[in-house]
Amino acid sequence: MSIALSAVNLKKNYNNVAAIKGINLEVKQGECFGILGPNGAGKSTLLKMIYGQVLPSSGDLFVLGLNTKDQFTEIKSRIGIVPQGDGLDTDFNAIENLKLFATYFKMNTNLALMRIEHLLHEMKLASHQYHHIDALSGGMRRRLAIARALLHDPEMLIMDEPTTGLDPQARLWIWTYFEKLKSQKKTIILTTHYMEEAEKLCDRIAIVDQGAILDLGTTTQLIQKYIGIEVIELEVGTEKNYWSVKIKSQGLDFQDFENKLFIYFQSVQQRQNFLEHIQNAHYLIRDANLNDVFLKAAGYQIRGNA
Repeated sequence: MSIALSAVNLKKNYNNVAAIKGINLEVKQGECFGILGPNGAGKSTLLKMIYGQVLPSSGDLFVLGLNTKDQFTEIKSRIGIVPQGDGLDTDFNAIENLKLFATYFKMNTNLALMRIEHLLHEMKLASHQYHHIDALSGGMRRRLAIARALLHDPEMLIMDEPTTGLDPQARLWIWTYFEKLKSQKKTIILTTHYMEEAEKLCDRIAIVDQGAILDLGTTTQLIQKYIGIEVIELEVGTEKNYWSVKIKSQGLDFQDFENKLFIYFQSVQQRQNFLEHIQNAHYLIRDANLNDVFLKAAGYQIRGNA
């Protein structure tokens, strides 16, 4: 499988502070690749380097086989970008925004109009095409931003938290549409704070914190590596030390957060053995998920800019 993106010892410094610390990364052509991390982890900086808004301090970055150091004009013609802020021009209506964007790529007028009509229909925006941007809901604006990114039929789509702030219905619609893009073998790179979104869409995931990749793999690989198959959320209140000692004595892995302990089990039998020793305690048994992996790898601490 061809490599759509390659980063080699990629670094970015701001005023001698390292935002990206020597990242090495490969994204395969046609895969959906997720970048997860807490606020301030370096996710957006990494994306901005990929689409050319920020220049690396050092290292090499190749997008679709092209070097970002001297081939960004061609790179930009082959990628689509959905930034955190939709960046839509509020002086124009929906269709005017798309027509304006088509001129940036010097698209043939007839082809541009065909693509715009198609994408407005795809995004369920045909009946809103003459509405000004301020009159569109958050979900509509997000769909319009995605239509804009797809207007020139890019090979790679880069999305920075594409569903943040949307209601569940709008988010589900966008997820379904991304699945369609995946079936077309487009390479998708996205950041998200929604673990369910990453689990549903991403073929592989990189967990990033403090400018470095903590780990990388499929959802299944990461869950098996860090957590196991099941988790017990145990309410411990003021008896945290007592329960911590008890759990450690059984050789179990766990994390603590406020008045709870999250205990990880590699097998159902291991979980059953533990439950035999629980009396007069409130607990919840559930399957392990990507959120457990993220919190274990990146920690439970609330960041200052969270």
